[in-house]
Amino acid sequence: MADTLTLGFGPFAAPARGVLVVFCDDGLKFGPNTRKALGAAADLVARAAKAERFTGKSGAALELIVPEGLKVGRLVVIGTGKVADLKQKDFLKLGGLAMGKLPVAASEGTVFAELPAGAMKPEQAADVALGVRLRAYAFDRYKTKRKEDEKPPEMRKVTVAVGDADAARKAFAPRSGVAGGVLMARDLVNEPANVLYPEEFARRTQALKKTGVAVEVLDIKAMQKLGMNALLGVGQGSARESRVVVMRWNGGKAGDAPLAFIGKGVCFDTGGISIKPAASMEDMKGDMAGAACVTGLMQALAARKARVNAVGVIGLVENMPDGKAQRPGDIVKSMSGQTIEIINTDAEGRLVLADVIWYTAKRFKPKFMIDLATLTGAIIVALGQEYAGMFANNDQLAERLSKAGEATGEKVWRMPLAPEYDKMIDSKFADMKNTGGSRWGGAITAAQFIKRHVDDKTPWAHLDIAGTGFDSRQNDINKSWGSGWGVRLLDRLVADFYEK
Repeated sequence: MADTLTLGFGPFAAPARGVLVVFCDDGLKFGPNTRKALGAAADLVARAAKAERFTGKSGAALELIVPEGLKVGRLVVIGTGKVADLKQKDFLKLGGLAMGKLPVAASEGTVFAELPAGAMKPEQAADVALGVRLRAYAFDRYKTKRKEDEKPPEMRKVTVAVGDADAARKAFAPRSGVAGGVLMARDLVNEPANVLYPEEFARRTQALKKTGVAVEVLDIKAMQKLGMNALLGVGQGSARESRVVVMRWNGGKAGDAPLAFIGKGVCFDTGGISIKPAASMEDMKGDMAGAACVTGLMQALAARKARVNAVGVIGLVENMPDGKAQRPGDIVKSMSGQTIEIINTDAEGRLVLADVIWYTAKRFKPKFMIDLATLTGAIIVALGQEYAGMFANNDQLAERLSKAGEATGEKVWRMPLAPEYDKMIDSKFADMKNTGGSRWGGAITAAQFIKRHVDDKTPWAHLDIAGTGFDSRQNDINKSWGSGWGVRLLDRLVADFYEK
């Protein structure tokens, strides 16, 4: 687990044990402190690089076991490519690559945060450390048997060597808060549904109180009183009761309208009466990745004392087939007063979001609303697993999300919203139906459905994270099934555009 990692900063010095990781550019040039630490081993690196055709291109690595002239058991050289081309997200990648080169059994590692021109800036070194922290995560709490060579040490210590350790620690402090939010989200997504059901998810959000987040839980009676019949209809076939959790962080000025983040939290999705095929249904434990992201984001904002008011609202349900379950053809009235014909009970996430979004807008009157949901397979067909689909009624909010996505590597791609698609969800018997009735434009019609529960005066964006929230393509800072996607994106959005 990630909490077995001790991560710190120290001065440049050749370590006496463990693994040493250093960086070079695409000309095989090292920084002055790195060259000094390597000593005679630098010649060995040059010979090995020639033999292995290692040129220092971005992400490439050269490994030397028991390098002559050094006391460490392993030396790893990682290429940065052209230093002038490095962006902030690339330093995270370097940290992730460095952590990935520590063997499973290694208990100690040192990473030299230095480029050919000299020590990295404190912020760059802090980003390297953040990459180390994120890559170190592993969800292994249910493994009781391991082969001897697969057993990790009880504690792993990684030291990032820097020019100014105090400045790097200061720069890392807010990043540590963000890392905590990402790891919390990953933990929630990775948990099996027999462990993490709606009431248990709601219980776990109580841990946020320690960071100053106010947490409120709405039970069945409270939701019935509010008229959340769309959400309640999804969960009525489950033995597990549904919940709505409201998390508030007040770090801005008193009276300022909050930023609102809303998450779909279907803790397990069988499809209900419109049951899914058995193949890969086990993945539906991750259908609450949107709610996990919102929870992790609230943790991150509070941990780094973000200077904003923010509210996170998550709808937690379990969609099961049962004698009491919602049926295709049923008609429910949402909290907005609009009626919905249920065509397919597997189109349940939008029903949850409809009520939670309406509730959030009416109660909090936020500056904007962003919802996240593992909503449609159609968005994966359109965008694969590289981008989340973004739908928005506000150009400024969409542009800011895109910029935050490019900066963090958690990228979004804007998709269309248009009245022409509304005709596909008009119902003969109710105000709307919950699917478009065809294979075409499924992610768009889902977004059009949600839009009908949004006040057009409130800036709003919907992020369909079906391709990125879980089982996404792993990368240099994440080797977990649950990605924690969205926490860094939204934290960056807040930091860059909304903090005062």
